[in-house]
Amino acid sequence: MARTHHYELDITWTGDRGTGTSGYRDFDRAHEVTADGKPLILASADPALRGDRERWNPEEFLVAALAQCHMLWFLHLCVAEKVIVTSYTDRPHGTMTETADGGHFEEVVLRPRVTVATEEQAARTAALHERAHQMCFIANSVNFPVRQEPIVEVAPNA
Repeated sequence: MARTHHYELDITWTGDRGTGTSGYRDFDRAHEVTADGKPLILASADPALRGDRERWNPEEFLVAALAQCHMLWFLHLCVAEKVIVTSYTDRPHGTMTETADGGHFEEVVLRPRVTVATEEQAARTAALHERAHQMCFIANSVNFPVRQEPIVEVAPNA
């Protein structure tokens, strides 16, 4: 039986310099992302699109969401398969192309670096990364490739 989940948040544009959107250069792309009970996120457009480089942009959020979703599924699968993960980091990379009618992502590459307890467990992680990718809600919702380039290490005390 399929379950439905709903996600509701608030986006508030804070970039009016006094003349609204009277001209392309006359407003800031600054905005705030909030949800009940969660900390405020300061966001903007990509700096290449007149945004503030000190704020998060939607493209970064998308790359982060893909990496987070993959990580959470991977960790869940590791528990189910009795693979002990002691460290997980990722440095994902997204490539977006601007076009005359907007733009689109070409791909996102996830680069998780995982430390596991034993060599035997390390050998099983490739299949778990692939399963995590197949199960990731967000990866299943985008129309561009999401690839993984995992690195697996064994804990020094193994």
